[in-house]
Amino acid sequence: MNALLLVALGGAFGSVARYVASLGVNRWTQTAYPQAPAFPWGTLFVNIVGSFLIGLIMVWVLKAGEVRENYRLLLVTGIMGGFTTFSSFSWETWRLIEEGRLPLAAANIFMSVTICLVATLAGALLAKQFT
Repeated sequence: MNALLLVALGGAFGSVARYVASLGVNRWTQTAYPQAPAFPWGTLFVNIVGSFLIGLIMVWVLKAGEVRENYRLLLVTGIMGGFTTFSSFSWETWRLIEEGRLPLAAANIFMSVTICLVATLAGALLAKQFT
């Protein structure tokens, strides 16, 4: 039961954080660049940050072994599971494809996958420096 509570609390926090971060980034880009084409910048931002953090946290947790299982449940399964948005990424990319906006869809796929993988690597390398 303790594990379910940690995941649930983390998931609630991560979901709210995703909503706030994504909304903030989308509002900022629309204000700063009103002539720019519609693009899911908020989702891209959350996926990059989430990928970096999951790399950082998982290396930290794995180095600590079983002692930090509760941290993994709360931070990775809960918070990061609620925060990262690849389901949103998939839907938004599909909508761009359906609307015939193939260059934007391709850019979203490339940036989301490539930059998030690099961010995960960066987070893991940073964590290794401190463990």
